[in-house]
Amino acid sequence: MRPVLPEPLRPLNRLARNLRWSWHPETRELFESVDPEGWRESGGDPVRLLGAVPLSRLADLAEDRSFLRRLTAAADDLHDYLTGPRWYQGRAAAEDRAGPIPVESVPTASSGAPVPSDASVPTVSPGAPVPSVPPAPSGLPTAIAYFSPEFGITAALPQYSGGLGILAGDHLKAASDLGVPLMGVGLLYRHGYFRQSLSRDGWQQEHYPVLDPDELPLTQLCEADGRPVRIPLTLPGGRPLHARVWQAQVGRVPLLLLDSDVEENGHGEREVTDRLYGGGSEHRLLQEMLLGIGGVRALRAYCRLTGHPEPEVFHTNEGHAGFQGLERIRELIADGADFDTAHEAVRAGTVFTTHTPVPAGIDRFDRELVARHFGDDAELPGIEVERILALGMETYPGGEPNLFNMAVMGLRLAQRANGVSTLHGRVSREMFAGLWPGFDPEEVPITSVTNGVHAPTWTAPEVTRLGARQFGHLPDAELWELRRTLRKRLVAEVRQRLYASWRQRGAGTAELGWIDGVLDPDVLTIGFARRVPSYKRLTLMLRDQDRLMELLLHPERPVQIVVAGKAHPADDGGKRLVQELVRFADDPRVRHRLVFLPDYGMGMAQNLYPGCDVWLNNPLRPLEACGTSGMKAALNGCLNLSVLDGWWDEWYEPDFGWAIPTADGDAIDETRRDDLEAAALYDLLEQRVAPRFYDRGLDGHPGRWIAMVRRTLTTLGPKVLAGRMVREYVERLYAPAARSHRALNLDAAAELATWKSRIRAAWPDVAVDHVEAHLTPPAPGGAAELGSTLSLRVRVRLGALDPADVEVQAVAGRVDDTDHITDATHVPLKPTAGPDLEGSRLYEAPLALNRTGPFGYTIRILPTHPLLSHPAEPGLIAMPSETASEAAGVLMR
Repeated sequence: MRPVLPEPLRPLNRLARNLRWSWHPETRELFESVDPEGWRESGGDPVRLLGAVPLSRLADLAEDRSFLRRLTAAADDLHDYLTGPRWYQGRAAAEDRAGPIPVESVPTASSGAPVPSDASVPTVSPGAPVPSVPPAPSGLPTAIAYFSPEFGITAALPQYSGGLGILAGDHLKAASDLGVPLMGVGLLYRHGYFRQSLSRDGWQQEHYPVLDPDELPLTQLCEADGRPVRIPLTLPGGRPLHARVWQAQVGRVPLLLLDSDVEENGHGEREVTDRLYGGGSEHRLLQEMLLGIGGVRALRAYCRLTGHPEPEVFHTNEGHAGFQGLERIRELIADGADFDTAHEAVRAGTVFTTHTPVPAGIDRFDRELVARHFGDDAELPGIEVERILALGMETYPGGEPNLFNMAVMGLRLAQRANGVSTLHGRVSREMFAGLWPGFDPEEVPITSVTNGVHAPTWTAPEVTRLGARQFGHLPDAELWELRRTLRKRLVAEVRQRLYASWRQRGAGTAELGWIDGVLDPDVLTIGFARRVPSYKRLTLMLRDQDRLMELLLHPERPVQIVVAGKAHPADDGGKRLVQELVRFADDPRVRHRLVFLPDYGMGMAQNLYPGCDVWLNNPLRPLEACGTSGMKAALNGCLNLSVLDGWWDEWYEPDFGWAIPTADGDAIDETRRDDLEAAALYDLLEQRVAPRFYDRGLDGHPGRWIAMVRRTLTTLGPKVLAGRMVREYVERLYAPAARSHRALNLDAAAELATWKSRIRAAWPDVAVDHVEAHLTPPAPGGAAELGSTLSLRVRVRLGALDPADVEVQAVAGRVDDTDHITDATHVPLKPTAGPDLEGSRLYEAPLALNRTGPFGYTIRILPTHPLLSHPAEPGLIAMPSETASEAAGVLMR
């Protein structure tokens, strides 16, 4: 039963159904004023609140002029937010006037260019025409579909497990703030992710509460006649799988969530969307088929029913949603295209983001399992199963040839791909280099866009009200008092949550009096909260428990630590780590200084980040792809203490916190590495972190600490914003993908597919036969002088190919200790003769020697075509044999 609001209060329904309230303080304050006690009992969920407010209270509010004025203002503000021009519309209008802005001119996360904050959204010049949807002539896409297996928008819609979902939620929110025409696609899990509690002995226990979609901020997508939309899939043997579509409105962004719990399905099919990351391999495969294939079909239905522009760009957030590319291929084949043509057309408009730096973090399925779910009596009939399998099989050196890899399929179906930090991009290029044999990892076509976090969601209201510009001028005393206020609030919440946890563990009221003394608002507070896979090393702090105890109980410079985190339900190793930490935290000697809070989620995090002085992160480097929790803490003036991994490797400065030294190297075993890095952590806390926090000046304030807080807020804060991240996606990935999508219509895609087929067939006959190099002027003593020229003459065989099909390149640069060319430049050679009777062609070019030290070069042949997005895209390269080259390097002086 849904409440029927009095007419004057009807705008409350729209405010409650648009999840912008989750990051808009004024709207939340309005709902809280409806019924303060009900607001607390509902967990800050407007939909639940309105369903529980007494009718007498609603009648009173309908006559309350002051409340109605606030309601009108909030409704008008939402209307303006949803309809007014924002950054994207201004960017589209600017492109229409001046043409596409070169990617090189766009500030990126790692560049020195200033990056605007989320709050400073550029608007269009007065009088400039701004369409609500970018026109086709603009280089920007008219719509972008963003697929993710989880979305962390708000605790009121618990469809997330950790960083991947929170990142997806922040991506949607920032896109909404910027006016980017994004459309989210995911699944609605009837149980969401599990709720965590602890047994008396500290063992993690899982609970799966049933979620009723009618009690969530969702509406069902219906046909024009009111019938709910049904999305069909076909299972092996022709069995049907149906899903309905729920819509959440995330500001300006629609989020479509597919739900298989419908009457038309059998019991097994209804359970496909039962829980997030649950079940065995087949269950996960069905979820990912529904997400990808069903997600595209849901998008088509939504656009048909609402008139929303069809997506030009499809963004796959991790490999779970990779099957969306197959469904789009099927659509084009149904329109008359062949598989290769459809593949090229689909790739052009697809962006793939990988979030894992380890193969174990990728979904991989047995070949036979995947094969059984496709074909004439299953899904995607009309497409050869072998063509589908070929997209995901690990058919490269080091791969498992019988495994279907979802990330590999994501890469093969996307023309553009990225990691989520600069370091993670480098790790990803090395991890997936086998897909581009012959190319150095630096040339693997995977870039990086460093993650960001949505400031309005994660910043404490007190910090938001001050704004980044004011922190540079705020007196030390006021900034220090702000930090103490946030710490004091955290202490109060920790005590409340800890009491509830102990009651769940079976403790009686009489034995919990000690909780009133847990934590101290004037003690250095460290936070550590994350999922609990082994590489994040939850228990590294326990490596030397005596030393940790000394830090916690130091008579002059004590520290206190708040820890939270969930282990995957099937990960007994992770559960043992949780139990080990909980047992230490239960020790009466330290339980007032170190606490573990169960059931980590968005609601807890939004107070945890602001209230901590230091955010701890100690993963095994380089296994943290990004690690955005430290970003959220930084937005609130919390300093980071972290291994140089993920985003911290990119932006660490001594002004922002501390870097935990790492014991890298293959020679060291894991136990020894943990011992060394734990000792380094203790040293930092003991010798640098705690002394700086407690080093008080004559005014009683820690001046040097406050200076670090100020620098974190004013300098680091603007870098970590999701608005910066989404702008980078637009400029560097979405806009180029839209241009490729438009360029690769079916005719162009057919031409490119035919060309690639011809190139692959002829490539075995392509070779570098001979390389000659002459130095001008000659090098006395074997060492050339700076400014000399190396004249290259290269004989190549192209077989059935023409010179227009290839580029012959010299790759030159400084040579390192491993005889590897670094900081390479690529110089094209020009054909000057041929072919001769033996089919050999001559290519020549001068190579300027413009750097000192050991200098090397090599020759290679690459396919080239104007519609290629990257020289490595075809995965073909020809290099000289050892006998083909007379010289491989020059010593410069």
